[in-house]
Amino acid sequence: VQLQASGGGLVQTGGSLRLSCEGSGRTFSNTVMGWFRRAPGKEREFVAAVSTGGSDLKYADSVKGRFTISRDNAKNMVYLQMNNLKPEDTAVYYCAARRDGYVSSTPVMYDYWGQGTQVTVSS
Repeated sequence: VQLQASGGGLVQTGGSLRLSCEGSGRTFSNTVMGWFRRAPGKEREFVAAVSTGGSDLKYADSVKGRFTISRDNAKNMVYLQMNNLKPEDTAVYYCAARRDGYVSSTPVMYDYWGQGTQVTVSS
């Protein structure tokens, strides 16, 4: 599975962005999809994940109620709708795919990674 993330940019505090991740390959619908982020000087951290069918969702506490993950298997796409953005959301955001199992917040459980898209939230 190859992943291509897009949709990042510069936004003011309180603004919104929608990240997209396009996956290639016929097995996309069988992969758990996740979003992670890495801020400058910090380790990579979990943001959100969605099960293969889209019914099981998992979020980091820091984004609950503000971010929404979704997927469209017919289009091989996964999305991250980010609302009420804060300066602390500034990071490079990565989409990732896991071949087997359940939604996970652990980066090492994911098998494929996209190239990342920069999100910058100004105060």
